[in-house]
Amino acid sequence: MARILAIDYGTVKIGLAATDPLQIIVSGMDTIPNAELIPFLKNYLAKEAVEKIVLGYPTHADGQPTMLVPKIEKLALQLTKHFSNIEVVFHDESLTSKHAREIILVTHKKKKRRDKKLVDKVSAILILQDYLKHY
Repeated sequence: MARILAIDYGTVKIGLAATDPLQIIVSGMDTIPNAELIPFLKNYLAKEAVEKIVLGYPTHADGQPTMLVPKIEKLALQLTKHFSNIEVVFHDESLTSKHAREIILVTHKKKKRRDKKLVDKVSAILILQDYLKHY
């Protein structure tokens, strides 16, 4: 089996998480600047087998897509172009940033809680865990 990778997209930075090769355990990978995503993935995919990329798909409480959705859909096209052998899917990421902040508040010391990059990485973990639970 190959890994599944999750992306929590942001206009400035992107949180990343991946499963182990057996797709049982989800681990946070990194938070990187948006502009570095494709080079980062090319490097990572040269070393690791990934069968699917899960993109967080943000919606409002009424189910309507947020203003980030067009950018996420554009990213999906770029990923499909660069990595044609990897399936790209969307998964609802409603409230993941809020839940990530709550988790960080409970599990990390005050100094670490100020690390804004941590929220993106934890959000990617939550997206991937939820995806695995539903598929």
